[in-house]
Amino acid sequence: MSRIEPQPGIMEIELYVGGKATVEGVSDVVKLSSNENPYGCSDIAKEAVAKAGHNLHRYPNTDHASLRAAISEVHNLDADRIICGVGSDEILQFIAQCFAGPGDEVIYTEHGFSMYPILAHAVGATPVKVAERERVVDVDAILAACTDKTKIVFIANPANPTGTMVGSNEMARLASSLPDGAILVHDGAYTEYVEGFDGGAGLVDAQSNVIMTRTFSKIYGLGGLRIGWGYASKDIVDVLNRVRQPFNLSVVQMAVAEAAVRDQAFVKKCREDNARMRAWLAEALAELGVPSDTSCANFILARFSSREEAEACDDYLKTQGLIVRRTTGYDLANCLRITVGDEAGCRRVAHAIGKFKDGAR
Repeated sequence: MSRIEPQPGIMEIELYVGGKATVEGVSDVVKLSSNENPYGCSDIAKEAVAKAGHNLHRYPNTDHASLRAAISEVHNLDADRIICGVGSDEILQFIAQCFAGPGDEVIYTEHGFSMYPILAHAVGATPVKVAERERVVDVDAILAACTDKTKIVFIANPANPTGTMVGSNEMARLASSLPDGAILVHDGAYTEYVEGFDGGAGLVDAQSNVIMTRTFSKIYGLGGLRIGWGYASKDIVDVLNRVRQPFNLSVVQMAVAEAAVRDQAFVKKCREDNARMRAWLAEALAELGVPSDTSCANFILARFSSREEAEACDDYLKTQGLIVRRTTGYDLANCLRITVGDEAGCRRVAHAIGKFKDGAR
């Protein structure tokens, strides 16, 4: 029997590893490894779950019209240019599937979201990693890496796992300077944590080669439901919809997301609480000799003196029931990404790191 071979690029994919949620032998665990909202989702969203349960025997609509209308109203966008997916990850998958393939190149940055090279390999394209400048996306380095084979440039802004941002002028310069036929993907999973930031929507309106993606998994506290959306020109959205399965979102997903996006009071409170505790945690760790860049997201990237110290600290935190995220896979082996939790969680992790720095093991 002949050997069955996968498509080119598939076996180059390194399996994605999510943040751990448990520590063997420890019951009182605080999970600060997956950038989840420590306050959960809004009460209005919870009520929508119960109501949607009455229609589980019905197929969902295929055009997400009500959810797209809600997103449109809240963010003042054209509903016809919105596409919804199973998390923003599915939108990113659509983009790779539609606009890249064998012989093409997909650019991402050295500390960029680990799904970007996976998406490139999945469609047989070549991922091209570009250096950052002190953990910040370097537009000039990206433009220097572009060739006539460049089809997609993925930029998370704010970035994961660094938390840093690229200014709107630089993003506009990048979009306008890309080769003909190349698309800039502005991945805005953490947009809502930045006061007054449109997540790249204005850039989409100004530049026809830009796609913005967003998610309900972060500030909306709906990671367990997997809901995301994208915004682009009508021509691009038309292409993406041709590979989207007709029933990709369930009745529950759409109903809860619609309720959540309309509850902007909850979003505002979470943004303010996150900003307060993020500043406190960054300052507390800096006083312990653990610096971090200014974060614009719901986590900080704590920098240690070496990989050995970072891993030893992680091991100690686990004994204290504190789960954070190692970032070795992001070429940041001397760092730990720590989600901003509630006040109790932040104080607990800062206290534990302080004990570690004092010699506890």
